[in-house]
Amino acid sequence: MGCGTGGGCDGCEVSEKRGCGTSSVFNWLSGIDSQNDKYKNLVEVRFKKNRKEYFDNKKSLVLAEGDLVAVEGNSGHDIGKITLIGSIVNLQLKRKKINIDKEPLKKIYRLAKETDLEKWGNAIDLEESTLKKATLIINNHKLEMKLVDVEFQGDKSKVIFYYTAEKRVDFRQLIKEYSRTFGVRIEMKQIGVRQESAMVGGIGSCGRELCCSTWMTEFPPVSTSSARYQQLSINPQKISGQCGKLKCCLNFELDSYLDSLKRFPKSKLSLKTKKGDAKQIKIDVFKRRLWYVYKNQASEMFELSLNQVLKIIEDNKNDKTVHSLEEFVVEKQAPKIDFKNVVGQDNINRFDKKKSKKKNFKKRNNRKSKKNE
Repeated sequence: MGCGTGGGCDGCEVSEKRGCGTSSVFNWLSGIDSQNDKYKNLVEVRFKKNRKEYFDNKKSLVLAEGDLVAVEGNSGHDIGKITLIGSIVNLQLKRKKINIDKEPLKKIYRLAKETDLEKWGNAIDLEESTLKKATLIINNHKLEMKLVDVEFQGDKSKVIFYYTAEKRVDFRQLIKEYSRTFGVRIEMKQIGVRQESAMVGGIGSCGRELCCSTWMTEFPPVSTSSARYQQLSINPQKISGQCGKLKCCLNFELDSYLDSLKRFPKSKLSLKTKKGDAKQIKIDVFKRRLWYVYKNQASEMFELSLNQVLKIIEDNKNDKTVHSLEEFVVEKQAPKIDFKNVVGQDNINRFDKKKSKKKNFKKRNNRKSKKNE
């Protein structure tokens, strides 16, 4: 749901300049008339990329999702696009644990006028050149930080610099030089590598646009145990994303795997047979198959179904020992290939180059002429 309107960014004049590549707003209460007018003045506004803030429509302006509005900033005003209105905004505030009684919401001034939009457009045009100049200044100061993005406030009175850094950075002198160079209020905002990837965007190994830059709003931690539960090889090149961290999608199906694994025996549990104890090597959760090898003879691996393994474990509990794993293995027969003549099948020699009749005719004439001589 791009820009919160549900219609993508085809009609957005500013999105092409500002990189509106996010679609992390979804109103699952759309089409439902709210019976509670208590929250009708609560409004969610989205700014550059995926930065969202919440405001109070104290003037009871007639607003709709997708409208550009001038809102109260820390100093001056900012311009943003309305993404949500009403009861769902109250649910968002509860989810993010924002107490509006202790911290009153800022207010919406008005619908954006032409002068507001013109000034906002000029501010957006300055962002690219500002990013380049600011990066050069960082290099001159030799600071161990990476500048990711720049965002101007709608009235051009303030600029936010988004950066990443592995260590703590003392940028007091940097801020002073930024203030002299750009002549506006400066705010430095540190972000993580996942947020950086969300801002930069790109295509994942699945062939689709990165989840972090499209619909994800939060980035929960991802551990290597998520890959182990899904029987994935711990190969950093395959399970790491563009940000260099473990892929967020490792968490998407984890609950399904954990639910299915409850039916599987523990990997440390051995199967007792008269031929010897067998240990588990690997499993296939979807096919419900398990592979075992004898501890004293690890050269051959046996594929068993989950039901067969559970039956052997039950027999072991009842002091019954099966003869061997071989009696449970079903021999797979190779499919028989029946070659039949196909009606209208071409001759296999059709790929050979055919000699032209003209050349053969010339050769015959040359031979005859030589004989006559």
